[in-house]
Amino acid sequence: MKTVIIKIEKGTDQYGAWAEDIPGIYGAGDTVNEAKENILEAIALYEKYNGELPKDLKGNYNIKWEFDTASFLEYISVVFTKSGLEKITGINQKQLGHYSSGLKKPRKEQIRKIDSGIHNFVEDLRQIHLI
Repeated sequence: MKTVIIKIEKGTDQYGAWAEDIPGIYGAGDTVNEAKENILEAIALYEKYNGELPKDLKGNYNIKWEFDTASFLEYISVVFTKSGLEKITGINQKQLGHYSSGLKKPRKEQIRKIDSGIHNFVEDLRQIHLI
């Protein structure tokens, strides 16, 4: 099954979304969810008005949502405090704040720590079953 990579990035007033390797597929919204919905709608409109989808969107495909670090940290801040993210990632709150605001850009090693910490935490949650 093909994987279509959709990039999501926070602009000055909205989140933008675009298909990495498929020209003409764009979306935007005030929230990440709105941007996701908008780009899925853009895919449907592309087919409607162009008569055919690009080859990567034909048949079955998975979507992989990719965020730049600053946009992801801002997006997740409604659920996780900087203190919580520090516990999950091992990166201090002040540094996470710099990354979130765009004041500093994290090195690849720091991005991997954030990515790994979040995925490990989510995997731990998946193993929980409430009774």
